[in-house]
Amino acid sequence: MKTEISIKVTDKFKGEYAKGFPLITKDSLENADALTTEGAIVRLMDKQGRFLAKGYSGKQNKGYGWVLTHNENEAIDGAFIERKLAEALERRQAFFNDPATTAFRVFNGEGDGFGGLTIDYFAGFYMLSWYSEGVYTFKDQVVEALQNVADCKGIYQKKRFDTKGQYIEEDDFVAGERGEFPLIIKENNVNFAIYLNDGAMTGIFLDQRDVRNKIKESYAKGQTVLNTFSYTGAFSVAAAIGGAVKTTSVDLAKRSSSKTIEQFSVNNIDYESQDILVMDVFNYFKYAKRKELKFDLVILDPPSFARSKKYTFSTSKDYTALMKEAIEITEKNGVIVASTNSASFGMKKFKGFIDKAFKDLGKKYSIVEEFTLPSDFRVMKEFKEGDYLKVLFVKLQ
Repeated sequence: MKTEISIKVTDKFKGEYAKGFPLITKDSLENADALTTEGAIVRLMDKQGRFLAKGYSGKQNKGYGWVLTHNENEAIDGAFIERKLAEALERRQAFFNDPATTAFRVFNGEGDGFGGLTIDYFAGFYMLSWYSEGVYTFKDQVVEALQNVADCKGIYQKKRFDTKGQYIEEDDFVAGERGEFPLIIKENNVNFAIYLNDGAMTGIFLDQRDVRNKIKESYAKGQTVLNTFSYTGAFSVAAAIGGAVKTTSVDLAKRSSSKTIEQFSVNNIDYESQDILVMDVFNYFKYAKRKELKFDLVILDPPSFARSKKYTFSTSKDYTALMKEAIEITEKNGVIVASTNSASFGMKKFKGFIDKAFKDLGKKYSIVEEFTLPSDFRVMKEFKEGDYLKVLFVKLQ
């Protein structure tokens, strides 16, 4: 039986919860320190003791927990979770029916009614990602519910929390049968090698699926392509299959090279015909300028925060400077795919970073494509922060 806590909400936030705001924040509570038990059921009350909403306590970088229901009498139990999962799976039925894509998100946290938990599908296997100790207390109920509503070969998990907010390294297998890795999944008929048992990452960011497909279908043919912060080279593979003359993948992580080679190989592309560099992206910009290298298509998808020996990068502070570096090695009429997954600002501010970069350099541009999260990453209109992805295809003039 879970602990149940009643806690009062400030007058300022009372209306927000009534409108459907899902995040329990420190600022919204009269006494946030009362939330001492991770996973406790939290009843939010106004100052007069009237019921507003009910959720659970789970500290993560976003807040102190999540609202799950506005029905005072609705129990947050296995049956509740099973209903939420069944509804989410039904919404993704078109994805399950598409043989060209066998990896996608089936449950997107608060967008599907249970903040702090995401579930991804990989060719018959499911991966649970837990973002707080609080949500992890529901593990047994979530696993049982998922097995009841979905045909699962096997279930894996990623604990994306500990006392320092870091990923917890341990055996990620949960239930069913263990997979054989790499697991080859399809995304718009492109193959990707996936690992569900190898640290925090899987080998692909599913939220960029539509962007990769647009590059493959509309922008890569006959182009030279630079993929910065390339991770496992997924954008490079999409560009190569789309007919790029050559791709150059640059990432500081040593593992990026072998992972990128693997992604090219599972698509029968000769990786030796591509450039794969383990190098600090900022040093590569200097190298490219020194060698007078220019590219038709530059992909700029940095992490929200990164640190190397010489550089510290923060999207909110440094994206304009990064964009200026990219502009200087992009051909006239070339395109920069500018992307960020930072939830700390919206699309308007992101466009401001791009605009300032061009104005500082005295150059003109046009935005020819604009992307946010794909449809399987369901978001709430009451929680704009949940729609974190911002991608602009920027054409130099």
